[in-house]
Amino acid sequence: MSEPNNFIFICGPDDYLVGRVGKARFAALAADVPDEFARETINGFAANVGEVEKAVNQFRDAIQTVAMFGGRRLVWLKDVNFLADTVTGRAESTLRLVEDLQEILTRANPDETIALVTAAPIDRRRSFSKWCEKNADFALVGGEGDGASEALAGVVLAEARECGASFAPGAVELLLVRVGANTRLLVEETRKLATYALPAARSATAAGAAEAAAKGGETVVIEEAHVAELTPNVAEGDFFEAAEAFSSGDLKWTLAALQRHFFSGGDARPVISALQNRNRILLQIRALLDAGDARLGPRGLDGLPRAATSYGARFTGATEKSSFNLFTQNPWYVGKLAGRAKLPTLRRLIDNQQEFIAAFEEIIRRPGEEEDVLRDMTVRCLTG
Repeated sequence: MSEPNNFIFICGPDDYLVGRVGKARFAALAADVPDEFARETINGFAANVGEVEKAVNQFRDAIQTVAMFGGRRLVWLKDVNFLADTVTGRAESTLRLVEDLQEILTRANPDETIALVTAAPIDRRRSFSKWCEKNADFALVGGEGDGASEALAGVVLAEARECGASFAPGAVELLLVRVGANTRLLVEETRKLATYALPAARSATAAGAAEAAAKGGETVVIEEAHVAELTPNVAEGDFFEAAEAFSSGDLKWTLAALQRHFFSGGDARPVISALQNRNRILLQIRALLDAGDARLGPRGLDGLPRAATSYGARFTGATEKSSFNLFTQNPWYVGKLAGRAKLPTLRRLIDNQQEFIAAFEEIIRRPGEEEDVLRDMTVRCLTG
C-alpha cells in the first residue's frame, strides 16, 4: 500500500477515540504486511522524561530494523502522551527528544517501513504538531474546544449507525448530558440502547441489530425515553429519579421514587443536593422569564444567549459548570428543565429552597428518619 507521506500521524484530545482510529488504521495497514514479525507496536505512554527517551529510542531502532524476510515493516508508536501541555511534555529534555523524533520521522522511508504514530492529548500550538500537519498523512480525531460536544455527538451517531440504529430527536442530547465527555461510556451506552431498542428481540446483541439493518431490515430507533430509562446520570449526579419526579410536580411519582431510593440503601443528602441544584437553575430561569429577558417556546427556553450577553459577566467566580450560574449549563438541558412542567412561581421556588435547607437540618436531628423527613417535605412543597 503506497502512502503519500513518510509517516502517518493520528492525534486528538481524547485517547480513546484516537486509539480506536489508530487500531483500525493499523489493522488496514497490516493487511499489506503479512509477516507478523515485520509488525511492531511500541508503547509511547510516558510518565517521566526517562520513559520518553525509552520510547523514542525503541521507535528509532524499530524504524531502522530491516525485515527478516524482506518486504516492508509496519511500526506503530501508540498512546503517545508526551506531546501534551504537561509537566513531562514541557520539560527541556522532552522537547529535545521530540526533535529527535521529528528527525526519525523525516528520515523514515515509506518504501521500507510504514510508520504510524498516535498521540493524545496533543498541544497543537507546538512546532512539532504543526510540522506533522504539513508533512504527514495527518488526521485529527474528535475535535477540540467549542466543537468538542459536536464531536461527541458524532461519535454517538457513528456508533449507532454501526449498530444499525438511529436516534430520535432529543435522545442524543439527553445521552450527552447524562454521560458527559466519557467517550468509552458513550460508545457502550449507545450499544446497550441499540440492543434494547431492537424491535425483533431485545435480548439480541448490537451486532445482531447491525446485521439486521445490513439485510435491509428496519432501522432501530433509540428514543429519548430509552435513554431516560436506561442510562445512569454519570456526568452531573443531578438526574436522580426523585429530582426528576419532584420537578414534574407529580406527588405520587416523587413519593414512589423516594421509597425506591431508600429501599436500595440510598442516603438523603444526595437527593437534597440534586433538588437544590435543580431548583437554583429554575430560580434563575423564572427570574429571566419574569423580567422578559427569555420566554418559553416550543423548543424550550428562547433568548438564553441574549440573556447571557446581558448578565453573564455578573456571575463572578462561577465560570465553571455550576448550578449557581445558569449560563454555564447545557442550553438543551436548561430548555428541558424549563419546559418539563408548569414552572412554579418565584415565591414557590424560594420556598422550596428554604424547605430543602430545613430538611437538611432536620435529618441531622433525626438521622434514622431520613425518608420520613423527605416525604413530609415533598408533601408540603407539592401540595402547598
